[in-house]
Amino acid sequence: MALVSFPFLHVHGGDSRASSGPTLKLKGDPKQWLASNDPLFTEEIPPNSDPETSGPTSISINENLHLDLDEEVGKEAGFEGMVGQSSALRQVLRLIQTVATGDSTVLLLGETGTGKELIARAIHNRSRRKERNFVKLNCAAIPTGLLESELFGHERGAFTGAIAQKVGRLECADRGSLFLDEIGDIPLELQPKLLRVLQEREFERLGSTRTVKVDVRIVAATHRNLEEMIIEKQFRSDLYYRLNVFPITIPPLRERPGDIPQLVRHFVQHAARRMNKVIDAISCETMDALTQYPWPGNIRELENVIERAVILSPGLVLRVPMRDLHTRITPTHNHERSQTLEEVERKHIVTTLKETRWVLSGPRGAATRLGLNRATLYFRMKKLGIVRPGTESWNHGITAGTKRVGHSETLAGEMP
Repeated sequence: MALVSFPFLHVHGGDSRASSGPTLKLKGDPKQWLASNDPLFTEEIPPNSDPETSGPTSISINENLHLDLDEEVGKEAGFEGMVGQSSALRQVLRLIQTVATGDSTVLLLGETGTGKELIARAIHNRSRRKERNFVKLNCAAIPTGLLESELFGHERGAFTGAIAQKVGRLECADRGSLFLDEIGDIPLELQPKLLRVLQEREFERLGSTRTVKVDVRIVAATHRNLEEMIIEKQFRSDLYYRLNVFPITIPPLRERPGDIPQLVRHFVQHAARRMNKVIDAISCETMDALTQYPWPGNIRELENVIERAVILSPGLVLRVPMRDLHTRITPTHNHERSQTLEEVERKHIVTTLKETRWVLSGPRGAATRLGLNRATLYFRMKKLGIVRPGTESWNHGITAGTKRVGHSETLAGEMP
């Protein structure tokens, strides 16, 4: 069986049996590969073997790589812990370097487990605020009733149980950076208050009339589609535009399969050191399966799978439980619940409106594309609650064929 070899520093003795098959030797710290443009591997003939009879050769890292220089580049850039050299990851790192030196708000978009917090910390570490606090707040992990107090703080007696004054996360992050994870889960009633912080850099604690000024950089992250949430009236468009100053889309792991072997080596190394074990090889078949698996949980899922494999592996070879992966080696269809006809209709109308830039009438308008007359489309939009982003009214619904904004009337979906 072919093996991929991970020759780590041994912390204790272990299974000393070596595999006779071909191996892929990976030396050095994966962080150091990031800045290297040299070839990673050179062919080498195993010692005491006949080149013509020994079969496939083993592969090892080129010992002439300038690893020290690469390590310094990685540390200086603030990209510690980001493993990989795919073009998708390199593009993200370039964007981090571009935006980090300023104070602009950054919006990180990506699936769960793609490393959004790691990227937010890298932005902070590269900024002029790096000597100040980096404060984190997961908006989805705190109950709605407590989120306002957690973010803005409260005064003593502001509500039942408020027995003392509390400083919120915004004040803790003053002159530093505040990372708001899962910003899409923040309740609608709190969004205007957060919008004011982004616009005016000021707020009041819960139960106080004193205005607090803050100098804080906001880095927000979400795995949700905020534009769809705006259409569904679950997120304010004005807050979205304030957050979306510099968006960075983080690719899922399935779009960078070339980074998986490096990530596997990285996680094996760290898990083995923590558990005082020696793991220095993995079968090529297992590595191929890990590379082909779509990883719906992304890097977090991979790390957990590797940690469990290190625990279960009795010897030098990493034994990955593949039972859960066999049925999902290749990407499968999305097995979400069936949509209702109204949901399908709403999605189709919204997609068409986006394609026509919310122009309803005319030969290239949405009504013509959908095979409807304009009045019928107005009626369907009203019934389905479809409003053009940025022109919705939070206190008024759409009247028949029109949308009221203050005292003026504007055709729904058309420019005033």
